[in-house]
Amino acid sequence: MGGVEDEEPATKRMKLSFGELRGLSNGTSLIEPVAGGSSRDLMARPLPSAGDEEVVGSKGIIKRVEFVRIIAKALYSLGYKKSGAHLEEESGISLHSSVVNLFMQQILDGNWNESVITLHKISVLDERIVKSASFLILEQKFFELLDGEKLLDALMTLRTEIAPLCINVRRVHELSSCLVAPSFFDSLGQDNVRVKSRTKLLEELQELLPPTIMIPERRLEHLVEQALVLQRDACFFHNSLDEEMSLYADHQCGSDQIPSRTLQILQAHSDEVWFLQFSHNGKYLASSSKDRSTIIWEVDVNGGLSLKHRLCGHQNPVSSLSWSPDDHQLLTCGVEEAVRRWDVASGECLHVYEKPGLGLVSCGWFPDGKWISSGISDKSICMWGLDGKELECWKGQRTLKISDLEITSDGKQVISICRETAILLLDREAKFERWIEEDQTITSFSLSKDNKFLLVNLLNQEVHLWNIQGDVKLVAKYKGHKRTRFIIRSCFGGTEQAFIASGSEDSQVYIWHRGTGELIETLPGHSGAVNCVSWNPVNPHMLASASDDRTIRIWGLNDRNVKHKGAHCNGIHYCNGKT
Repeated sequence: MGGVEDEEPATKRMKLSFGELRGLSNGTSLIEPVAGGSSRDLMARPLPSAGDEEVVGSKGIIKRVEFVRIIAKALYSLGYKKSGAHLEEESGISLHSSVVNLFMQQILDGNWNESVITLHKISVLDERIVKSASFLILEQKFFELLDGEKLLDALMTLRTEIAPLCINVRRVHELSSCLVAPSFFDSLGQDNVRVKSRTKLLEELQELLPPTIMIPERRLEHLVEQALVLQRDACFFHNSLDEEMSLYADHQCGSDQIPSRTLQILQAHSDEVWFLQFSHNGKYLASSSKDRSTIIWEVDVNGGLSLKHRLCGHQNPVSSLSWSPDDHQLLTCGVEEAVRRWDVASGECLHVYEKPGLGLVSCGWFPDGKWISSGISDKSICMWGLDGKELECWKGQRTLKISDLEITSDGKQVISICRETAILLLDREAKFERWIEEDQTITSFSLSKDNKFLLVNLLNQEVHLWNIQGDVKLVAKYKGHKRTRFIIRSCFGGTEQAFIASGSEDSQVYIWHRGTGELIETLPGHSGAVNCVSWNPVNPHMLASASDDRTIRIWGLNDRNVKHKGAHCNGIHYCNGKT
């Protein structure tokens, strides 16, 4: 059984299991010399593949021998050596054939010449695999001789055993250099601890040999993970963390995993709320308003939000904001006015960025947190040091008076609306420009976390998803929300950013499935246009929306058992789903 034709009793096969071999120290052996046996007794055979082989499972596609061997391999890998051995004994199916067990023992014992001879007895191997495996074995022999200062023996191994294989000529030259210059040996990073290096050699040989001969490490874990990933990817409403998936039942999320219930209403702004954004760590939410203020809200461990700072100082309504990469600072931009940099911990204004005679219209951080960028009312884009020194300026039609600004996480690309129907992708290092061209007026856009996609809001009540890797390509459209007069913003969100959310002038929040474009939720509650939405990047069950009704709504799962502690002051109202 197990693909090997031998007559050894199960108890002997049990003793030769790979789990036992892995625990061997150098120079010890569990294999007794084979006496009176021919080489035919050691020949490995491939697992039978005939259609009448015994199978398990309701579909009849899982071969019993393979199934048992993989389970045994998993038991040994998990350290359950006795259980693995008992499985081999009781099933009569050995994890490895006697010839493979002998081969592995010879590797661990450093019997290099014998292991090469045994390798040739594994009949299912073609010449290419045999040569490659022989090369690895003899290379190990060479290094151990070299490490033992047996230079002549190492030279003979190289000349008479390795070189005649006529493969990997470049590596042969490197081995020759080790003889001429011993310091070159150290540069190759070889492990001088022989037990470890021999174990590593076995792992490399395992990757080289067919899986029917030596089952790959963690094969069972790989199969189970693959099944879970397929279930997750097929789950239309998947919006839970991977650690919440279980092996006990097939994975299937329902629509209850989408934030659809108002958990809080934040009412601290005195006028329309135009923009909001969660920090990268999900611990804060910043909102900006027509009332010329910005508020930093803190998210507690239970998911409740409380007012941390009210930031005042702008002379005009605050149209946009941007969190620093470490979330310690915040940029805010007044409408054609100035950009202010704030300390999140203290609420102190650290610097004001201005250009005489011009207004700033957008703001963003470079990934190192040392530079910022801003769109200017003369349609240029400027790069500033934190001290306010202008470092670079891209003149010409680079932005509009009302514009969004994004900088990719590698700091190479600056993205801005450059014309009413076009978005500029400026590679600041390569001095190369690309464009996204739309047929309709662009009102806003949002960059995905992986920098591969751009979400574009249009005047014609559509949201377009563009792939911006290489040649830009339109990949999806989302429809259903209302937009006629105002700037409406959308965002990516949920687990793996699998969903798209958008505000709407009909006072609702719209949520689509990113992959299919299907509208899956419409969230009522606001009494004015919803201008902006932001999905918590850490908590996939938390969504925030900002409205002309002067409020911010925090949306969570539709779980009636969710309870909050007593309502805070500072304009926060906890809600049961109704206004």
